[in-house]
Amino acid sequence: MGEHPSPGPAVAACAEAERIEELEPEAEERLPAAPEDMSNKRSNSFRQAILQGNRRLSSKALLEEKGLSLSQRLIRHVAYETLPREIDRKWYYDSYTCCPPPWFMITITLLEVALFLYNGVLLDQFVLQVTHPRYLKNSLVYHPQLRAQAWRYVTYIFMHAGVEQLGLNVALQLLVGVPLEMVHGATRIGLVYVAGVVAGSLAVSVADMTAPVVGSSGGVYALVSAHLANIVMNWSGMKCQFKLLRMAVALICMSMEFGRAVWLRFHPSAYPPCPHPSFVAHLGGVAVGITLGVVVLRNYEQRLQDQSLWWIFVTMYTIFVLFAVFWNIFAYTLLDLKLPPAP
Repeated sequence: MGEHPSPGPAVAACAEAERIEELEPEAEERLPAAPEDMSNKRSNSFRQAILQGNRRLSSKALLEEKGLSLSQRLIRHVAYETLPREIDRKWYYDSYTCCPPPWFMITITLLEVALFLYNGVLLDQFVLQVTHPRYLKNSLVYHPQLRAQAWRYVTYIFMHAGVEQLGLNVALQLLVGVPLEMVHGATRIGLVYVAGVVAGSLAVSVADMTAPVVGSSGGVYALVSAHLANIVMNWSGMKCQFKLLRMAVALICMSMEFGRAVWLRFHPSAYPPCPHPSFVAHLGGVAVGITLGVVVLRNYEQRLQDQSLWWIFVTMYTIFVLFAVFWNIFAYTLLDLKLPPAP
């Protein structure tokens, strides 16, 4: 007598739920303020993860969710291909709206294909356009004799040696560049791509001074090398399927294209005394990718200007550009270098 009956399971569950609801506002009030060096999106995702705690992280991983539409599956796939942390992947999956779409890489790719087809019809040659005598007369190609025309340091990406170079660059831009732009945005990916393009042509003007440059390999190699380096640095966190096999395939494709470029550079020229296009632009793109590109891809939705490593690599890149500019102004004359005649 006098003993109270123990509450049933349902009553106990309701009481526990009410207690959690009462505690959550207090937990939210105790949350630390978001650091100023993080964007609103990133700080909100951290606050949400802290508030929900283990209840969110112990739930089904994003990769295991079922019943998704085709677009949702694509976004989920992109998240696992590019982001190493489950919190970032879930936040990206919940917040991505495809507005704006990955317009930068798609636009660059369409322009490259359109101009290649135009030149193919104009020269009546598609397989190895660079061997045509009139190929270098195009105002987009970088030529050492015309290095004072600054636009050529960028516009050379719209001219390709042949269909094999165009095909590989387009494939890598779409398979690697588009997913990266979907996650990191056009500004960041465009920055890495253009930095690789400029570094490629400037590297040729310093290290292979008599050769022209064509192809978008500088920008493509910057993106791909940055992506591969990001996977290696976050190997345990990357959950993309067959990541070792994919890395091997990407490296094989890059090596084959680079080998083709080296072979073409030292192959007897079709328009002597000017040699065939240089392969040094590929190396300039890789250098940008494993330095500047890694920092851009590692800091998902964080402001780059607040990262010390970002400023170190930007300073290094700026010094290289300034050095290359002065080299192009003075070195050719001081070295008394004999350049091939202008096309």
